Amino acid sequence: MDVVYARCCGIDIHKKTAVACVINADPNGRPRKQIRTFGTMTDDLLALADWLAAEGVTHVAMESTGVYWKAPYNLLEGQFEVLLANAQHIKAVPGRKTDVQDAEWIADLLRHGLLKASFVPDRPQRELRELTRYRTAVVRERATEANRLQKTLEGANIKLGDVASNILGQSARQMLEGLVVGADPVSLAQFARGRLREKIPQLERALAGRFAAHQRFLIAQQLAHIDYLDEAIERLNAEVAERLAPFVSTIERLDAIPGIARRTAENVLAEIGPDVRRFPTAGHLASWAGLCPGHHESAGKQKRGTTRPGNPWLRAALVEAARAAARSKDTYLAAQYQRIARRRGGKKAAVAVGHSILVIIWHLLQHDCAYVDLGAGYFDEHDRAFAKRHLVRRLEQLGYTVNLSRSAA
Repeated sequence: MDVVYARCCGIDIHKKTAVACVINADPNGRPRKQIRTFGTMTDDLLALADWLAAEGVTHVAMESTGVYWKAPYNLLEGQFEVLLANAQHIKAVPGRKTDVQDAEWIADLLRHGLLKASFVPDRPQRELRELTRYRTAVVRERATEANRLQKTLEGANIKLGDVASNILGQSARQMLEGLVVGADPVSLAQFARGRLREKIPQLERALAGRFAAHQRFLIAQQLAHIDYLDEAIERLNAEVAERLAPFVSTIERLDAIPGIARRTAENVLAEIGPDVRRFPTAGHLASWAGLCPGHHESAGKQKRGTTRPGNPWLRAALVEAARAAARSKDTYLAAQYQRIARRRGGKKAAVAVGHSILVIIWHLLQHDCAYVDLGAGYFDEHDRAFAKRHLVRRLEQLGYTVNLSRSAA
C-alpha cells in the first residue's frame, strides 16, 4: 500500500499510561518503529510531545477511549495534526492483543491513510460543550430531586400534587415551607394565589396528612438542595449566554422553530457549532447525531433497521424538542408527529420529528435564512388523494356511508 504519512505516531491511551509507536523511514527507506510508554501526567505528556517533535512526526492518531483522550489531544493539538479515530473502526484482527500491538496497529493504519478522523470541534466549542452538558446534568438532577420531594410528601400522605399542578410553584412552595415549621392545613391553604384559591377546600384536605419529624427534616433538606441547584443553573445560564453573545441572531433564528427554546438552541449550537459546512449535507449531520433511519437489507429484502448510536446529548435535546413541537398548534412538525404516531407510536414519531428539526437547523445555518412553517395542512395538500381515502375509510369504519361531491367554491 502507498505511504501517505512518512512520519507518524499511533498512541494507545489508558488512564495511567500512553503507549506511543513512531514510524519513520530508515536510510534504506524501510519503515522503522520505535515504541515508548509514557505516563498521563502533564509533564509526561509534554515529554511525549518533545519526543514526537524530535522524531519529526507530523501526524498523530489515537482512539476515542472514554475521556482519557482529551488531555493528550489538548496538549498535542497545534503542534501536530491529531486524528481521533472511532475505536469501532480500527479493531485489529482477533488474536493476541497488547498495548504495544494496539499502538503499532494504529500507527500502521495512519501511515497508509486508512483512518477517518472523528469530528472534534475547536477548543472554544469544546469548552462550551462542557458547560452546556454540565447544565443539562444539573437540570436533570433538579428534576430527580423534585421527584424525591414528591415521594416524601406521598409518604406523609400529603396530596399537594393532586391539587396543585406544580408543587414547586410560588403558592405550593410557601405551603411546603409552612409544613416544615409545623403550620396547620387551614392556614397553609391560605397561601394559595390566583386560580388556585378556588381550590382552598381541596387544599385543606390535601395538606392534612401524617407529617413526622424525619419527613419535616427531609423536606427542608430537599427544598434547600433545589434552591442550590436553581442558583447553579442560573450561573451556568449566564456563563453560556456570555460565550454565545456573538451568536444571538443565530439563537433567535433557531428559537423560531416549534419545540426549540433558547436553552435547546444553545445546546444544539454547542454540539454542532454555528458553522455546519463540516457536514456536507443535512443527511451527514443526521447520521452523525444518530437520528437517521437504519438500513438493513439481506437477501434482497428490506428489514426493519434501528438508528445508530450518535451524539447522545444532541439526540436527547432534539427528541425533547420534538415532543414539545408535537404539542404546538397548527404547525408542520405537530402534524408530522401525529401522522407518524398513528402508525408507528409516539417514540418513533419523536425520533422522526427530531430528525426533521435537525434537518431544518442545518438548512437555517447553511443558508442563513429564517424559519418558515409549512403549516398543519401541508400533508393533506401534498397528497390530497391519500387524505381523502383515509378520512373516508375512518368514517366507514364508524358505520357511515360516505358520498363525496366537490363544493362549488
